[in-house]
Formats: sequence, C-alpha cells, structure tokens
Amino acid sequence: MELNDGNLQTLTEFMRKTLDPDPSVRRPAEKFLESVEGNQNYPILLLTLLEKSQDNVIRVCAAVTFKNYIKRNWRIIEDEPNKISDPDRTTIKANIVNLMLSSPEQIQKQLSDAISIIGREDFPLKWPDLLTEMVTRFQSGDFHIINGVLRTAHSLFKRYRHEFKSNELWLEIKLVLDTFANPLTELFKATIELCQTHATDINALKILFSSLTLISKLFYSLNFQDLPEFFEDNMETWMSNFHNLLTLDNKLLQTDDEEEAGLLELLKSQICDNAALYAQKYDEEFQPYLPRFVTAIWNLLVSTGQEVKYDLLVSNAIQFLASVCERPHYKHLFEDQNILTSICEKVIVPNMEFRSADEEAFEDNSEEYIRRDLEGSDIDTRRRAACDLVRGLCKFFEGPVTAIFSGYVNSMLGEYAKNPGVNWKHKDAAIYLVTSLASKAQTAKHGITQANELVNLTEFFVNHILTDLKSQNVNEFPVLKADAIKYVMIFRSQLPKEQLLQAVPLLVAHLQAESTVEHTYAAHALERLFTMRGPNNSTLKKIGNITVCPA
Repeated sequence: MELNDGNLQTLTEFMRKTLDPDPSVRRPAEKFLESVEGNQNYPILLLTLLEKSQDNVIRVCAAVTFKNYIKRNWRIIEDEPNKISDPDRTTIKANIVNLMLSSPEQIQKQLSDAISIIGREDFPLKWPDLLTEMVTRFQSGDFHIINGVLRTAHSLFKRYRHEFKSNELWLEIKLVLDTFANPLTELFKATIELCQTHATDINALKILFSSLTLISKLFYSLNFQDLPEFFEDNMETWMSNFHNLLTLDNKLLQTDDEEEAGLLELLKSQICDNAALYAQKYDEEFQPYLPRFVTAIWNLLVSTGQEVKYDLLVSNAIQFLASVCERPHYKHLFEDQNILTSICEKVIVPNMEFRSADEEAFEDNSEEYIRRDLEGSDIDTRRRAACDLVRGLCKFFEGPVTAIFSGYVNSMLGEYAKNPGVNWKHKDAAIYLVTSLASKAQTAKHGITQANELVNLTEFFVNHILTDLKSQNVNEFPVLKADAIKYVMIFRSQLPKEQLLQAVPLLVAHLQAESTVEHTYAAHALERLFTMRGPNNSTLKKIGNITVCPA
C-alpha cells in the first residue's frame, strides 16, 4: 500500500463504516481492513491517519485499530512469517513516541499501550533509545507530555512486579535505573514543589496529583525485585516526601462522590503500598522511617470514613499495618496492651462491618459478591485487609488478641439477640471476626487446616451457626444463612464428623433458597463435604440419608 492521499481516503471511508451500527455495512468494512493489514505501509497509513485526519472520531478509531494491530502482529514467532515488515517496524519505533506525546489524551492512551506492547518484545535490545527519548521529555515542563511518558513507563515497568528473577531481568532493570531513576527523582521533587506553588489552583492540582500517583507506581515497580542502590542512597528524599503526602489534606481535592476514589485517595493508597513493600522486604533500611509511617497511617485509618471511595485506601493502609506487625523487627511496636486494644477497637472492628454497599452487592450483584468472598478475589476489600491484620497480630499476640476480640464477639451477639430483625449485621460481623481469629492456615482442598486453639469452633457452631442452618425459613436473613454455610465449608476439616453429618441435610434445604449467594454457597459447601477424604484416604460413602459415590 502506497503512502498517498488516495489510500488515506480509502482507509478513512472504511474506518467510518466500521463504526456503522448496521452489520451489513460494518462487517464487510472490518473484513476489508483484515485483508489489507498484511500489506507493507498499512500501520504507517494508520499512524498518518490518526495524526492528520480532521475528524476526531476517525483519529480515535485509527488509534484503537493500530493498537489492536500491534497487539496481534508485533510478536515474531519462530518458524512463522513476520507479520510486520522490518521497514514498518523501524518507522513505527522512530515515530510513535513523539506522536503519542503530541496527541490528545484519548489517543495518547492507545498509543501508550501500543508502545508497551512493542516494548515488551523489543526493549531494550531492539529499542535501546526508547528510555532516553522518553526521559528527555521530562524537561518539557508540559505535564500532558510528562504524564504520557509516566503512563507509558508504568505500562513498561509494572511487569517487574511479577517477573521471575533472572540475569536478563537484572540487566534490564539496571539499564532502566541508570537511565530513569535520577530523572524520576528530580521530577518527583519538582512536582511536589509545583503542588505547593499551585495549592489553590484545582485544575493544576488535578494534573500534578495524577503525575505523583504515576511516579509512586513507578517507584513501586522499580523497587519490587530488590532495593536499588540509587533508591537506598536517596531514601530520605522519597520517604520524607511520601510521609508529607500521606498527611496532606487539601480541601480542593476532596470529592462529593461516595463511590469513586479521588486523586488524593489514589495517591495515598499507592504510598501505603510503597511503605508496605519497604517494611516487608527492606525492613533494616526502612527502620528509621517506620515509626513516622505507622503514626501517619494510623491517623489516616481512624479519621477516614466508611464511604466506598475510601475502600482501596483503607485496605492498603491496613495491609501496611498487617505487614509490619508480623515482622519480628517491629514486634515491640505492638506489645502494649493499650495499643492492641486500640487497633482492635478503632481499625479492625469498624472495617469488619457489613455496610450498605455490601448488602447491595449481595442482593444485586451476587456473582461479583461470590467471586470476591468465596473465590478469594477480595484482596482489596476492607474486610480482607482487617482479616489479614488479625492474623498478623495473632502471630505474636494470639492470647491477648483472642481475649480482646472475645469481648467484642460476645457484645455483638448480645446486640443481635436483643433485636435480630434490626441488629442482624452485628451477628454477621461476629461470625466474620471469629472466622478471622480462628483461621491460621488453609488450602482450597481442605479449608482451614490449622486453627487458633483458643477459639472453640465446635461450641460456636452449636450455639450460633446451627440455629441459622436449622431455621425453617431459608429465605429469612440470607446474609446470615450464607455466613453459616460458609462457616461449615471453611472449617470442615476442624469440625467433628457428627456436626458435619448434622449439617448436610440442612445444607441441602438451602439449595432451595431464593438468594443466589445462599444457594450457591450451599451447593459449593456440599461439593466440598462430599469430596472430603477420611483417615483411610477414601470419601465418605454415606452421609446421612444421601449416598455418595467414592471418588
């Protein structure tokens, strides 16, 4: 395909047709683009179109088409033909960074993703000047350009959080650090100064805080594999500024939205993640800074509301405390009984409450609720973080923590008993608290395999779980029914056989429940029970009146 006005016009017409709601118009246009994408100059035509077209819709369409084209075709697979010609590859890499940084944000994001895809394959060996080209743009002073660079760098570097250690990975990270670490640090300091200069300009602050969040994410990625010498040498700069940002409260950045996290919450959430990373992996180097972070994050937790928009922030803040309390180096910070009581009362218990948002998810978005609660994808929730903190504290202070929470559990159950119809959420919190307190180790196959010996699981089952399972109305208090079923399921290896036999017909009855969560939990619990292995390594052949085939 020649690079000429005629082909650009043809491409424009077919792009427009791909947006037509009529399948008879849209599908032939899509087929045409598929048929020509193997031609030389096709990706260059797309880039030219998204740069020069006067129609913004066509520009965005060309950007998305280009990104998807790169995603499908850039990787070179051994013994298969090269889907993109070498001249096209060279031209793309020579122009895409500049084009990305000079484009509107909507197009910039698409091209940034394309650069990340190319970078995963070609950087650093086949694209050695990529970082240098990006870093020079920090000097532009234009935060539209700077944020484009940061966003692209984040896409490139975030894989360092998951890659297995290897010599190739170390060499790549060293190259990145040599080129990127110092300019990033200078940009970090300059951006914070600009935040102070423009403290009353909401539009400027929005851009600057977006930059700080991206910089903080890059810090996490670049420090994940090991503590780089550069960041160790400049720890005071980073940690003092992170601490100041954690304690910052600018009214202009507060939002009225109760569900969507604002820029300040997103930044503080990432800083909590960064602090937790250092506390877990580089505790010796981080020790001088730890007390001030513990204080700042503690104050953050006790002053943050229950709104959904704060969930990620609260979750990350609690995870920081959880990572700290289970490290032997920091054990002394939690030895005071008053501190333990305060953490339990002001952080853990409030964040175990079943909120209106949780109730809405239970009723209206049951699949997502089950996925988060049952399948373990609730990693960013307040409850999961509070549960992790309980386990962390129990590592060194199991006795005192169990004693403290026993009082709260009895109080919650007492409130429930006074008026079950109004206070059912108290019992829900009590069950969750007992579960968190008792669970020390678990597997998907066996549920909880090691339990806190100070918690009498059987007694709690008989006194508080069995009553909900035996209820004649399976549709009454569906959340508590789901809690009871989950209790049986996760403690199946800890409860006596007699209790499990008693539970099976009750679980079968709950298969008829109207609540999707409740009857799904019941089915899952029965499946888990039926596949349990006995002492002779065989499944129970007969449970109650239900015959089960051996596995």
